[in-house]
Amino acid sequence: MVKMVSHRELIELIVQLLNKFNPENQSVEDLVDESAVMLQTLNVTEEKFVVDTLAGCTEYKSILDVVVKAFYVQDGKYCPISERNLYIVICYLATFQLEEIGLQHFSRIVKSLDTAKMQQFLRFFFNDLYLNTWIKDEWSHFYDSVYVKENWIDPLLRWQPKVQKLIEKLTDKLSNRTTTVKTLRVTQPKEFNLTVPKPRAIAPPSPAPLPVLPKRQPVPPSIYKPPKERKQLEEIKTKNIQKAKDLLLKANTNQFRCATIKPEKRENIQDNMESKPAFKAQKIQSKIDNIPIKLNTAAILREGALYQRKLEEELKRIENLQQGAGDPSEFLEWQKQMRGKDLEEQLAEIECRRLQGKLSYEEAVLAHQNVIQENKKKADLLREEKAELMHLYAEKRLQEQKEMKELVEQVMEGHKNVKQAKEKIQEYKQQIVQQVCEESEELLRQALEEKEDQNRKRYELIQQIRAIESIHSIRHKFVDLTETGGHGLFGEMSIVELRERLALLKEAQKAAEEEKRDQIIHEKQAFQCFFFNFSSLNVL
Repeated sequence: MVKMVSHRELIELIVQLLNKFNPENQSVEDLVDESAVMLQTLNVTEEKFVVDTLAGCTEYKSILDVVVKAFYVQDGKYCPISERNLYIVICYLATFQLEEIGLQHFSRIVKSLDTAKMQQFLRFFFNDLYLNTWIKDEWSHFYDSVYVKENWIDPLLRWQPKVQKLIEKLTDKLSNRTTTVKTLRVTQPKEFNLTVPKPRAIAPPSPAPLPVLPKRQPVPPSIYKPPKERKQLEEIKTKNIQKAKDLLLKANTNQFRCATIKPEKRENIQDNMESKPAFKAQKIQSKIDNIPIKLNTAAILREGALYQRKLEEELKRIENLQQGAGDPSEFLEWQKQMRGKDLEEQLAEIECRRLQGKLSYEEAVLAHQNVIQENKKKADLLREEKAELMHLYAEKRLQEQKEMKELVEQVMEGHKNVKQAKEKIQEYKQQIVQQVCEESEELLRQALEEKEDQNRKRYELIQQIRAIESIHSIRHKFVDLTETGGHGLFGEMSIVELRERLALLKEAQKAAEEEKRDQIIHEKQAFQCFFFNFSSLNVL
């Protein structure tokens, strides 16, 4: 007999299978086949519930992920990510299976799980504002908005008041859990029941010996006397004061006599200063007499050395003349002439440069005058062009004024027929409005027809998609028996070829067996003939 499984264990089994499921490499059927051992412990109803829930969670994973992701972002920030599939299962049951299993069964499933987590998730999911706004919009990205509203959002809104009561019960359960705290009994100690001892007589204490205090030393007499250092300082201070007074008295009595001026002498000095004439500067003499200067030893030695050097030079010159040397006076004269020529050439070159500079200055002045004349010519040409342009502009203005006058005259003539023009314009506008209305009606009708066609095609496409989704996909693996396995082996062959070779081998084996059987029969017949002949000979 199969044992009943609790709702909590069923949900945990579904979550465990979803954790194992890999949509890229396997399908739901493969997952169910792999977990057949786990499903054997369930009865038929429980197994059907597990398989249907597993298939629904994988089929509608995209829209369930929208709700669960938003829950983790907003209210489930502190929930572990490993419980993601648990919230997906609860969201699937609330969205697609609530009407089938009923609110009572759904409540049992929710109450069997963690109360705080379920209360938090259901309060988030069954929020009217969320269901009517972003959940509806996000689900409409995957399915048609009308289909989403009619089949999913409206049923959830119908179940919302009843689910709200379930959420309130979960909240009350949480509050009771937090308020009810077990009060532990505190152990109260008790006194030991001991026998009270009888009082004993206390002996009087023996008197303690009095302590012997040491003899105190007398107070030294120096405490009541002032210190010697203070007395010595006062004596030194009085001596210094007396010494300073003596020195001051001596200095006052023995003043400098040169500094003291008697009043009589002071008056005589002042009279002498007034009687003396004023100081007058003397002129420097133009000629300075050759006053003999007394030379010292160094000056005398310098004069002697100079005289000796000049004497040696003169003697050397005379010796050179005696030996045939020429007189340098001619060379000096030639040198002087050459220097004069060089100076004249330099002066001529300087004069040439000065003249060239003057010429260049005159050329620059002439060029400047030419530029001024050219500018004057250009200015005259510009003035002439300007005058011509002004003349043309004046003519143009006159022509424009003339045209404006003609236009004004035409307008004045046109004002006379304003009523007729207004009527014509009104009729023209009415025609335009009528045409626009007809065209807009035609365009609107075409747009409505296109919209109806588009909605009809979309409805047909949705019906086809629903029909395709309602049919369970049958996965057949088609095998081509004529193809090889593709393992890269030398003796690799297809199944058809293998069967043909096997048939050929069987035929060859069968032929060999028949041949051997015939051989055995022939040998047996030959042996029988030989034995018959031999027996007949013996008889004869």
